[in-house]
Amino acid sequence: MVSVWGMTDKGIVRRENQDSCAYDIIEEGKLAWGVVCDGMGGAKAGDVASKMAVEAFCTQMDQLGDLEGPPPAEALLRTATEDANRVVYLKAQTDADCIGMGTTLVGLILQEATLWVVNVGDSRAYRITKGGIRRITRDHSVVEDLVARGDLTPEQARSHPQKNLITRALGTSSRVKADLFQETVSPGDAILLCSDGLVNQVTDQEICQEIQAGGTAQEICQRLVTRTLDSGAPDNVTVVLFQL
Repeated sequence: MVSVWGMTDKGIVRRENQDSCAYDIIEEGKLAWGVVCDGMGGAKAGDVASKMAVEAFCTQMDQLGDLEGPPPAEALLRTATEDANRVVYLKAQTDADCIGMGTTLVGLILQEATLWVVNVGDSRAYRITKGGIRRITRDHSVVEDLVARGDLTPEQARSHPQKNLITRALGTSSRVKADLFQETVSPGDAILLCSDGLVNQVTDQEICQEIQAGGTAQEICQRLVTRTLDSGAPDNVTVVLFQL
């Protein structure tokens, strides 16, 4: 049985919240999905991009409740991401207020013991077990590429001046390249979706400590956001936590 909770906060510094999220559980807890998007391109446009992407993603997830049998999860995630890209790109091309806008996206489908994750940009998915925390996704960012080449350590990347420059986003091109992941999960695991507003302020080990400290998904999400706000929260922060 899966439980889930999510929340988003504009943070201490930003006037607007450009993050959006959604999630749901169906089939009596045997099937769940979630998505987090972090918009970019100016205050108004970033907000529009993330909301439109989440709405498009949600529309595709409605197919999971199909009594005739839902589409394969990997294919559905890919379609949802491509559809989100299409609507954001079209809006950016046809609305003068939205030129240049885009958004990250990290989403998942969880069906009993199998987890599928899709991501574009630097919003992340983590798996937390009794043994610790592991990032599932790989950031599409300048600093992640530098770390992969050995030019930066993960610690240096956290404070690098270009840490917010992403190399892939939804809505900036008519086509989008998304990464997909699949793995087997176990009862007691937790899966976290989050925007970079969390991970830029709270370390992976601190995230792990808060989740392993226990509580409901709602209580843990609140603690993660509070910890981010207490650290100064210069960016919007969004978390969606699934407990198995």
